[in-house]
Amino acid sequence: MGVGTMELIGVGIDLVDIARVERMLERHGERVLTRFLTEDEREYVIGRFRPALHIAARMAAKEAAYKALQSLPDARAVSWQDLEVERAHDGRPSLKLLGLAADLAEKHGPFAIQLSLSHSDRTAGAVAVLVRDVRGKT
Repeated sequence: MGVGTMELIGVGIDLVDIARVERMLERHGERVLTRFLTEDEREYVIGRFRPALHIAARMAAKEAAYKALQSLPDARAVSWQDLEVERAHDGRPSLKLLGLAADLAEKHGPFAIQLSLSHSDRTAGAVAVLVRDVRGKT
């Protein structure tokens, strides 16, 4: 999408406390992973040093994307499993839309969700910007 050709549809932001995720993992283990992450995301975080940091970043990304999607009708039912954080070979995050989120993209799109993730030792954060390409529309 080129500069000046995008329509802003929605914006979302979220922060997740990493210590909270660590406590959730201690108490609930695998249930946390299966509730909040897709299978591919679980495979990625399990192999990482300090998995809670990566889980927290994905939770923040999904919540931020959920908030950005709320400008669309019927988006309230989007679940944790309908959004998947992926990483490009250069490390840039992106969001794969599954289930209801993919249905919304088909019905109200085409649109893209631009994603930015960040973290410190204590907090993971994400910003999601939902945009539509409007080139050629009058």
